[in-house]
Amino acid sequence: MRSKATFLIALVLCAARVAAADWPQFRGPGARSVAADADLPITWSEERNLAWRADLPGRGVSSPVVVGERVFLTAASGYRHDRLHVLCVKAHDGNRRWERQFWATGRPTTHSSITGAAPTAACDGRHVYAFFSSNDLVCLDLDGNLVWYRGLSYDWPKAGSDTGMASSPLVLDGVVVVQVENQGESFAAGLDASTGETRWRVERPDRASWTSPVALPGAGRRKTAVLLQSPTCVTAHDVRTGAELWRLADGAAAIASPVFGDGCLLIPLRGLTALRLSDESDAPEIVWDANRLRPGSSSPLIHDGRVYVLSNASVRCADAASGELRWAVRLKGTYWATPVLAGGHLYCVNQDGDMQVVKLGDKQGEVVAEHRFGETIHASPAVAGNALYVRSDKHLWKIAK
Repeated sequence: MRSKATFLIALVLCAARVAAADWPQFRGPGARSVAADADLPITWSEERNLAWRADLPGRGVSSPVVVGERVFLTAASGYRHDRLHVLCVKAHDGNRRWERQFWATGRPTTHSSITGAAPTAACDGRHVYAFFSSNDLVCLDLDGNLVWYRGLSYDWPKAGSDTGMASSPLVLDGVVVVQVENQGESFAAGLDASTGETRWRVERPDRASWTSPVALPGAGRRKTAVLLQSPTCVTAHDVRTGAELWRLADGAAAIASPVFGDGCLLIPLRGLTALRLSDESDAPEIVWDANRLRPGSSSPLIHDGRVYVLSNASVRCADAASGELRWAVRLKGTYWATPVLAGGHLYCVNQDGDMQVVKLGDKQGEVVAEHRFGETIHASPAVAGNALYVRSDKHLWKIAK
């Protein structure tokens, strides 16, 4: 009996480790862009530390999603970007496991620099949820079988932006949350993850925004919530009902998304604003704000008492408790992708496809390696199973020791 119990405990621990190694959504576990214990190479080449490179169809700026041995991606093809692709490749060799294609039912128009496959998919371990700029939401099982499909433009035909939509879905407590903010009919909705039926819908400001919803865990009297950020307000909602729990009337960034970590909520508001959530009430407490920590298009990171912001080709590190600037280091290029933090380093890739690796020190950061992919990159990298995944329109790379 003791041997059997030990075996079962080992299985549970093993499963926990596997789950912890996944990258199931935009910016990974908790949408934090952090894989602190990952053992990644700092340098690589065609002959060393490059596990594989896979060809991709169409175009896409969405990030890879990794669950177990499956890597999920989205893409769009065709003259009008109205052919939608969801594909799965094998993590160990990059070979295609399956691919599914659909016609867009909504507005496929986007800016020429991006594509209809801008939102990153999300996976809850049973299904993968692929959202597109055309407001088409596809639910597939892990083998690529269609579970349900929602063309949200059928219900809300005025929702859409000529420059394209990029907000990624969030799966939380059996609800798929989508944030559709534009100059037309803006809304956020919670859909049943099993059926695709609408559980709730709330109106949002009619202004373009490309931020993604973020989960806020419940504790004490505080309910599990989803945070919605826009240029006119920031609101938290009960994920099961959509009921508003609290609101900040100030407008925030339209591209960089908020992040919750280490008990601190960071919102790109008045530069960057730190809030503390209370177990005794729904409303948060503002701890500090710092204009000099204003992020660019990349979202902020928080880890181990430090805040990291990428703006104007500069990585800035600040104290999470006070917002006090610790150090800054210059980089090269223009950045859309959010960096990832792994093994004491920050991996930053610019739109020209140049990745710079910054060693994170207490008093100073240092660029310790540079690598050129040679292709335009807007997608944020993913980290899973001690491997770094980077995608361009044409290719997906896996980098590992």
